[in-house]
Amino acid sequence: MDTPDTAPPQDVPPSKDDLLVDSPKGPRRGSGTSATVPALAGPQRGRGKVRIGDRLFAGSSRGSGIVLLVVMAAIAVFLTIRSVNAISHDQGNFLTTFEWNTQEGAPLSFGIAVLAFGTVVSAVIAMIIAVPVAIGVALFISHYAPRRMAQALGYVIDLLAAVPSIVYGLWGALFLVPHMLGVNAWLNQYFGWTYIFGQSQPGAQPRSLFSVGVLLAIMILPIITAVSREIFLQVPRMYEEAALALGATRWEVIRTSVLPFARSGIISASMLGLGRALGETMAVATVLSPSLLLSFHLTDPGGSTIAQNIATQFGESQGVGRDALIASGLVLFLITLLVNGGARLIIARRKEYSGANA
Repeated sequence: MDTPDTAPPQDVPPSKDDLLVDSPKGPRRGSGTSATVPALAGPQRGRGKVRIGDRLFAGSSRGSGIVLLVVMAAIAVFLTIRSVNAISHDQGNFLTTFEWNTQEGAPLSFGIAVLAFGTVVSAVIAMIIAVPVAIGVALFISHYAPRRMAQALGYVIDLLAAVPSIVYGLWGALFLVPHMLGVNAWLNQYFGWTYIFGQSQPGAQPRSLFSVGVLLAIMILPIITAVSREIFLQVPRMYEEAALALGATRWEVIRTSVLPFARSGIISASMLGLGRALGETMAVATVLSPSLLLSFHLTDPGGSTIAQNIATQFGESQGVGRDALIASGLVLFLITLLVNGGARLIIARRKEYSGANA
């Protein structure tokens, strides 16, 4: 039986699947062929080198984090061991005793009540003064000042942030403290009814916790300003342009677009300044008249902080007395950890309202 002749092959344009090459990842979903990826012209990018770089970077980052945790843990263990030795010899209550007697040959009695009070109060005064001023200066530099003026002010602020603390301390002792006499008298006259600004010794030399708070505010102001300025400059331009397109004024743009985006960064900058205020030593020791009398009259001379007490007594302390100073350092260490932990919780709660997810 004769079979029909087969038709000669015709020139058919290649289909889309014919132009595809096999992919190492398997067939394309929804197609019956193994073709998935179009052929790439030219040499492909070497994936081996990228993977090695990623692994090196990830390993170095992980190693740096582990080293930091190990160092922090070693510091905590050292402070704890020395603190336990000191507290075991303490004849008073370490948390509530108002005296600091660690001389050899006498009953050891020391506590951090007055020291912790002075540390926290001076830092809070500094934050109340510095944070609003720093935010205002940062907003002026980033959104109001002309470009040349903004560059000059930014350069000056960066220089002030690098000034050593002892320089601030000398300036505070020679210039700030004498000029605080009038400020204390004014506060006593108009706000003495608050008891906080009332003076039990009117006209006394103002080497007080309030003067220390003002000095610390001046010290941490450049740091908070510099960080806040950089955060404000990172706000996406389209946010501000969208607010302006809706008819918002300059302040409404800042209030509705800039500040919400930069909220977490402002908190971080404030905590950076608070950390310096809590641990400042030489400037406080230069300005403050050390005293272990607990007084809520913030403008009265006297008071003390943990860092100042350690700096002034460490050279003369021996044995258990030095361990007692280390125990007070452990308290400062814990205060700093609590402050930073609280800041992280605040940032995490406000994360969805800020630019963290932008």
